[in-house]
Amino acid sequence: MKCELKHKKTILLSLILIVAMLLQPSIDAKADETTLRLYAKAAVLMDADSGRVLYERCGDEQLAMASTTKIMTLIVTLENANLEDTVTVSSYAASMPPVHLGIRKGEQYRLKDLTLSLMLESHNDSAVAIAEHVGGSVEQFAALMNQKAQEIGCKNTYYITPNGLDAVQGDKFHSTTARDLALVMSYCITKSPQKEMFLEITRTPNHTFTELSNGRSFSCVNHNAFLSMMSGALSGKTGFTAKAGYCYVGALRRDDKTFVVALLACGWPNHKTYKWSDTRSLMEYGLGHYNYRSFDEVELPAEATEDIIVSNGQGSYIGEKICLPVEIAPEASGTEGLLMREDEKVTITLQKVRGLSAPVMKGQEIGYVSYAVGNEEWKRINLVTTGEIEAVDMKWCLRKVFERWMIHSEHNTTEKDVEKTKNLLGD
Repeated sequence: MKCELKHKKTILLSLILIVAMLLQPSIDAKADETTLRLYAKAAVLMDADSGRVLYERCGDEQLAMASTTKIMTLIVTLENANLEDTVTVSSYAASMPPVHLGIRKGEQYRLKDLTLSLMLESHNDSAVAIAEHVGGSVEQFAALMNQKAQEIGCKNTYYITPNGLDAVQGDKFHSTTARDLALVMSYCITKSPQKEMFLEITRTPNHTFTELSNGRSFSCVNHNAFLSMMSGALSGKTGFTAKAGYCYVGALRRDDKTFVVALLACGWPNHKTYKWSDTRSLMEYGLGHYNYRSFDEVELPAEATEDIIVSNGQGSYIGEKICLPVEIAPEASGTEGLLMREDEKVTITLQKVRGLSAPVMKGQEIGYVSYAVGNEEWKRINLVTTGEIEAVDMKWCLRKVFERWMIHSEHNTTEKDVEKTKNLLGD
C-alpha cells in the first residue's frame, strides 16, 4: 500500500513538473524578464547612438506618458525659438493645475527661465506658456511636436498637450510607446542641433529667477534623482498622472556606451520608487551585457572585390571579355558598428552582378555587402567599378579590321593607301 502511494506521488510530482515546464515563459534574447524583474508595464532599453532596442517589454504598446512629454516640449522649443525671448502669460496658461509655477495672466518671463521651470519642477503652467509663445497656440505647438515625432521616426505617438496632462482628441489620446519615447530621448541627446543646450537645462541642479515686470522671484530644484544615482547619468524626465501611472525616461553614458531607458505605467501610489529600480536594472543590464563591435572587424567575402567580367567592350580584339577591377565605395549607409552581446553574430550578405555589358561607367554600382545583426540590417557598403569601358561600335570594329589589315599587308601598302583608309575611318 505504501509503495503504491509512493508511486502515485512520484507520478503526480512528474506531472506537476511537466506542466510547470510547459507553462514556463520563453526567454527572449532581448527581454530576459525573469532576470530583470521589472515593475513597468512597458519598458525599453535602447542604444542611443544606433537606435537599436536591446531589451523590451511591450515596447510598442501605446500608453499615456504624463510629463515625459516635456522632453519633446523642450526640444521643439530649443529648435524653434530664442531662449532670450520674453514670454507673456495668457489666462489659459495661468489656469493650469498643479504641479505649477503659479504664473499670472499678463506677467512676463524669460523663455529660458520657463524651460528650467518646465524640466526641473515639471510645471504645467510653464509648459502652456512656452507652447503658446513658440507655436502661437497649444494646438499649433502640438502640431510641431507631432511633426518632430515623425521626423525622429516615432510610429505610435500622438501629442495633444505640451505638459503631458491626459487628453483625448477624437479617436486619439495623448500617448506614446516605450520605443518611441526612447527614440525621442535618443534624438535629444545625440542628434539634435540643440543637444548641448538640452543636456545643460536638464542637468541643472537648481535655478533662481524673477518675473520681468513685477520682480516676483522663484526657485526651482531638479527632481531627477537618477542624475545622482548612477555614474554617467546624463538626463531624464519623470512623469505621473492617474491614467499614466509613474513614468520615466533617462539616459546614461559610460565607457563609450550611451543607453536610454523608457518606462511607462511603472506603478501607482504608493510605488513611486519602482521607476528608479527599473531604470537601474535596465542600465546595469546594458552595461554588463553589451559591448561595441566595429563592422570593420568582420572579414569581407573574397568575391566582393573580385574583378567583374565585361562583355561587348572595346578591348584588344573583337569579342574579348575584359576583367574590370571592383572596389568598395568610399561612403556607406548605416552605422560603423553596434553594441552587441557576446553571443550575437554579424551576418554578411553579398549581392553582386555576375557580369556587365559595355558601356560601363567609372563608379557604376554593381552590388553591395550588407551587415545584419538579428533580423535587421545595420550597414551597407556599395561595390563599384574602378574604370570605364566603352561599348563596341562600328567605328571601333573598322579600326580593328584596319589594324589587322595593316599588320598583314604592311609590306605592300603605300602611304597614300594608309591616308585614304584613315580618312574613311574618320581618324
